[in-house]
Amino acid sequence: MVLHAGMAVSGLIMVLFLLAHMYGNLKIFEGRQAFDGYSAFLRVVGEPLLPRSGALWIVRVVLLLSVFVHIYAAFTLWHRSRAATRGKGAWRYESAKNRRGVQRSYSSFTMRWGGILIGLFVIYHILNLTADYIAPGGASSSPYQRMINSFSIWWVVLSYVVALIALGFHLRHGVWSAFASLGANTSVARRRVLNGAATVVAALIVVGFLIPPLVIWVGWVR
Repeated sequence: MVLHAGMAVSGLIMVLFLLAHMYGNLKIFEGRQAFDGYSAFLRVVGEPLLPRSGALWIVRVVLLLSVFVHIYAAFTLWHRSRAATRGKGAWRYESAKNRRGVQRSYSSFTMRWGGILIGLFVIYHILNLTADYIAPGGASSSPYQRMINSFSIWWVVLSYVVALIALGFHLRHGVWSAFASLGANTSVARRRVLNGAATVVAALIVVGFLIPPLVIWVGWVR
């Protein structure tokens, strides 16, 4: 129960971060000055009570802890499931009518591998657009210009599209599962609401993150 709750809470924290991050990304439509200004603003939030970038580092630490809790809970629960079913996994659902033993949606079936893909993508994303260590389109001190440089390259955009599709499936099942783990899935009616909410949240985040790369790639934002 504790592991399920920890996985749920850590996942919801990351969802809230994604929504805030998506909001910041969409400022690309306001131009270089607004986008870079927002990036600079994030580094001075909380001053003078906090040192420069203090609030940003608090968010980063909370996110990092959430990631560790999420991964630990996911691996532990998966390991326990494997041990309880003697390594059969999904085949434990096998029946006369269901020879393959699978009673899960596509999104739930791909949670583990999708999570690994998302993790690798996040590492690349940080090295690319945050740290500027990987700069296929050219390095820049301007966050706005880094976005333009990177998303002007087709294979960079394609990698983001693939990762965001994986994220969408992960969120679709993960948001529903999080609320269910926290006790919200108590009736058929609530299950419908949770399913609908999970779909909306997943679609909103995927579309919101896809818009900037695509509009830059087609040349609508320069």
